[in-house]
Amino acid sequence: MSERDEALRAMAANRGCKLTKSRRRKPGGDYGRYGLKEAGSGAQLFGFGKDGLTATADEIEAFLRGGAASSWKTSLRATPAGKPRAAARKEAAGQGRPAEGPKNRAEPERPQRRAAAEPPRKRPEPEPPKAAVVRDAAPRDADRIAGLINALGYEVTAADVRRRLTQLRRANEAPLVAEADGVIGCVTWHVTPVIHRPRPVGRLTMLVVAEKQRGKGIGQALVEAAEARLRERGCGLIEVTSNMRRLRAHGFYERLGYERTSYRFAKAAAVDRSRPAQEEG
Repeated sequence: MSERDEALRAMAANRGCKLTKSRRRKPGGDYGRYGLKEAGSGAQLFGFGKDGLTATADEIEAFLRGGAASSWKTSLRATPAGKPRAAARKEAAGQGRPAEGPKNRAEPERPQRRAAAEPPRKRPEPEPPKAAVVRDAAPRDADRIAGLINALGYEVTAADVRRRLTQLRRANEAPLVAEADGVIGCVTWHVTPVIHRPRPVGRLTMLVVAEKQRGKGIGQALVEAAEARLRERGCGLIEVTSNMRRLRAHGFYERLGYERTSYRFAKAAAVDRSRPAQEEG
């Protein structure tokens, strides 16, 4: 089968038809002629006569495009220069449809051009976390502070924290907390008068930040607030105590300008049962 035959066969199939081509070579016969049948029922649609097939390839193509071959060729010759060939073929499609053509057969729908896709909508930016507010610790913070201290590995209850808060507030050394949707950090500080220095020594005695809030500047804000309190109290030197195993904390303090200057030695003191507990005052 030639390329022309393949093209005609595909065009016929697209319109629900089946192409038939004669191969009989008897003199005066229909060799090389074509006909069209309805694909489903096999009914003859175009190009069939008493003596066989009658349509040429051009007539088949014109029929499939919607018009007789003669009118289609005429419309092409009459098309003004510059007019698209597709427009001429469309005009020819409305002229002289043969009576034996398919009746009431709708033209296949052309695929509609898809509307331009809408640009993806940007997801709303998440609201930035609320900035932590550093303030004096209050008795109402005892539960949360106790939880933070327990996370450090020290056993303490909320009742313990409330008693110690009272003592520290009386000494004008109230711990500081960072609050953002609840207490998320705490720092304690102390002023130590010494005889070998002209000014008192300030000390940061504890710093803790909730694990999920670390790395967000909360610890630095607490340290800076405590340093401001110590300077107000006249301290000429600020020290930090940090357990030897807390290596990440050591790096944190060094980034804030603290230097490792000495060793710290500790010894548990024997409890004198004859004296009242200091916290009971």
